[in-house]
Amino acid sequence: MAAGAPRVFVSHLAGVPVFDPNGDQVGRLRDLVAMLRVGGRPPRLLGLVVEVLSRRRIFLPMTRVTGIESGQVITTGVVNMRRFEQRPTERLVLGEFLDRRVRLVETGEEVTILDVSVSQLPARRDWEIDKYFVRKGKGGALRRKGETLTVEWSAVSGFSLEEDGQGAESLVATFEQLRPTDVANALHHLSPKRRAEVAAALNDDRLADVLEELPEDDQVEIIGKLQEERAADVLEAMDPDDAADLLSELPEDDKERLLALMRPDDAEDVRRLMSYAERTAGGLMTTEPIILRPDATVADALARVRQADLSPALAAQVYVCRSPDETPTGKYLGTVHFQRLLRDPPYALVSSIVDSDLVPLTPDTPLSAVTSYLAAYNLVSVPVVDESGSLLGAVTVDDVLDHLLPEDWRETDFHGEEEVARGR
Repeated sequence: MAAGAPRVFVSHLAGVPVFDPNGDQVGRLRDLVAMLRVGGRPPRLLGLVVEVLSRRRIFLPMTRVTGIESGQVITTGVVNMRRFEQRPTERLVLGEFLDRRVRLVETGEEVTILDVSVSQLPARRDWEIDKYFVRKGKGGALRRKGETLTVEWSAVSGFSLEEDGQGAESLVATFEQLRPTDVANALHHLSPKRRAEVAAALNDDRLADVLEELPEDDQVEIIGKLQEERAADVLEAMDPDDAADLLSELPEDDKERLLALMRPDDAEDVRRLMSYAERTAGGLMTTEPIILRPDATVADALARVRQADLSPALAAQVYVCRSPDETPTGKYLGTVHFQRLLRDPPYALVSSIVDSDLVPLTPDTPLSAVTSYLAAYNLVSVPVVDESGSLLGAVTVDDVLDHLLPEDWRETDFHGEEEVARGR
């Protein structure tokens, strides 16, 4: 460890880049692996869990770490690319230590671990956990001055016990700057118990975004452990097509109960999507594209496109339809692409620049035809209309990719078992 930095708190390490001796980035740090020891010795830090660029999670021994400083980790030597598998005697520091409730040895008072510090032993490459930053009480109330303190590792007890109801506030805080797919990746690697605790601590919108990035088995597991009212709220926050896919994996009784708890408008959209075959335009589409009436202006369209919660594929174009302007709409008139919006004056009407040349798809269009359509016309989204010409929704390229890739592609990515060319 660099001089002047005898100790590092692990919450500051979540997501920091890991570099090789040449300055090339190997990946990002996702967790630290520790081993509890007997005989009154502090937990030993065995290594780091590093997510490399292919999203494979590998184990990097601490003997390969030459520096932790300035928001980065420096390694030396050859990195073993075999994926990380946690052993029974190992503990993940971020995933299992943070938010754990333990007791102060001296007073028996219950405290919650907010952070953990690690230090390197003098003249060696061994690292140990040396201190805990804790909060007194069970948490939940506003913190007041004097309620937090830093204690030696030996000042607390309780790590050898399996804990029920472990919190997740500190771990969730380490996820704040991560993309939903990276949070999903982290959740996938936690134990089912810890995964449920973290899911419970995420707000509805964040959990909805993360669920959309998880494999189906993880989605079903998490939604099944939520209170039904909250599960319905999370499903409402998901994109309707993703919510429909998730509900289709549940038993019929569970599916109907959750749909009954959802807002009628949201439930209606999901039921409509579930009525279409899976590998068709109707089964792939979202019911919430950007829809504008003919008298809307370019300025109106750009304001809608700028909404932060829109995916890039949905923000790439707007669909012009007669009233009503929610799916299923009035007559579909055409599409205005984002580039065209940038070329015309703000006061221009979208009806004057609409592209009506491309024929929209019908909901029974098979996946192969949808794929060919997107590729032939270089599109990232395509409208879907019914027999009367009303807009039902739009199929985006990301949803098409989900169905073109192998069924277990999310599992493959999360486990890092994909074949990566290495010049062999």
